[in-house]
Amino acid sequence: MGSKLVENSKNVLRSSLALKKEETLLIVTDDSKKELAEALYAAGRSIGAETLMLVIQDREKSGEEPPSGVAEAMKHCDVAVCITEHSLTHTTAKKDAAAAGVRVATMPGITYDMFLEGAISADYDTVEKLTYNVSQKLDQAQKVTVSKGGEVLTFSIQGRNGVASTGVYRENGQSGNLPSGEAYIAPLEGTASGRIWIDGSISGLGKAEEPVLLTIEEGLLTAASGRQGERLLHMLGEGEGRCVAEFGVGTNEKARITGNVLEDEKVYGTIHIAFGSNNTFGGTIAAGVHIDCVVKAPTVHLDDTLLLEEGNMVKRGQ
Repeated sequence: MGSKLVENSKNVLRSSLALKKEETLLIVTDDSKKELAEALYAAGRSIGAETLMLVIQDREKSGEEPPSGVAEAMKHCDVAVCITEHSLTHTTAKKDAAAAGVRVATMPGITYDMFLEGAISADYDTVEKLTYNVSQKLDQAQKVTVSKGGEVLTFSIQGRNGVASTGVYRENGQSGNLPSGEAYIAPLEGTASGRIWIDGSISGLGKAEEPVLLTIEEGLLTAASGRQGERLLHMLGEGEGRCVAEFGVGTNEKARITGNVLEDEKVYGTIHIAFGSNNTFGGTIAAGVHIDCVVKAPTVHLDDTLLLEEGNMVKRGQ
């Protein structure tokens, strides 16, 4: 196990999660990510925290719940880190742990490369500031318009609250992804309509081989072009998995498009649209699946105000 890996793990536990000597750290991992989890385990031990590690079988898809015993254990620690192949971010287990006052960081699909370079090495004070700024703008807006390549997608966010995923979870009950840097919101169910080009990546499918054109009607994904589009439809199933669940804006300048959505959706100047569950952040859908689709360099209006112009953050009004 590389010393840099353990050192970076210690930095993450200290700077992002404020882990202290007398606290209890629970690491939830699976067979795929066990080796990386062991670096976090070693880091937790070296900080002096009471450190435990639970290994579960790989889930079949993102958003699938962990075993009930693991969900229960997550409620009875100070800090929980979920380092798994498939995401536990949008699960009831994570939501309940945070509600119990646990600081929770989820690291779905994280790689050695991401731990050593890229998004996790960002200046999180800068990320935090920009993320809160964008989140406040989402709070105040009623309608989102995304334009790219001659296609337009619109939806309502009226009455919904923006979420700032800053990568900093130092207070009781704070939770989110690591690495991070995104502001996101649950669009109003049934309001999304139009088309959008996905040219970044798709959760579970990697980088876009070619741009995938998604057609959305009355809040539901009705068509997706190409081979990856077909696979996306298959993963989402025929039911609520096809509902538009999330709109997010990346705010981490160190993040790169790698084909791993954990980092991809944080890339500064990208946006992502997700389908499936959103009941853990203000929506009403519990679909047992949550899949993000990343768009590079879009133009985004919040109501009539420009937020992104071909991927460049517009600084007016900050």
